[in-house]
Amino acid sequence: MHFIEALESGKSRHIVCYGCSLTADGAWVTQLRNILNRRYPGLVTVTNSGENGMWSRWGLENLKERVVAKSPDVVFIEFSMNDAYFPYRTSLEEIQDNLNAMIDRIFQAKSDTEIIIMVMNPPVGEHLAIRPDILNYNQVYRDVAGKRNLFLIDHYSNWVRILEKDSATFERYVPDGIHPNELGSRMVTTPHILSSLGLL
Repeated sequence: MHFIEALESGKSRHIVCYGCSLTADGAWVTQLRNILNRRYPGLVTVTNSGENGMWSRWGLENLKERVVAKSPDVVFIEFSMNDAYFPYRTSLEEIQDNLNAMIDRIFQAKSDTEIIIMVMNPPVGEHLAIRPDILNYNQVYRDVAGKRNLFLIDHYSNWVRILEKDSATFERYVPDGIHPNELGSRMVTTPHILSSLGLL
């Protein structure tokens, strides 16, 4: 990633994390901030622009204030968990349009912004029941990242592996069935981000 190279050369970088409660309340954001600040002291600003309960329609509507106005060098985007939330009745076509529009507007404002698309952990129990098509919603994010040559960090398979191998550990890491806690983030989500960025 170019922003890592920039940090290595002593240039400051502003990172905005944009998504649903998995970002807004996600321990991975603070963990990433702390790790980057220890490694590159004084060079990294990490802004959490996520919002609980929101999805890509909200993400597009609030992009200017929450992301573009901050002129970030790097933007992490994840909304597929709530795009798949059945009561929102958001089609696969709309979320693809929403995601592409967010990407377009970020690039229009600052063409060298690095956009990182993320697919998060699986929901289970009641949270899966109200997201019956989560796999297809996640796939839209993967497909858009691939078609637009954007960096993708896909957490889903790591979490599924834990769920299938040791459901008790999954429950300890994701006690409410949808939001990884501090331990789950520290053990699974954050290391995968660091590894994907070449920092592990």
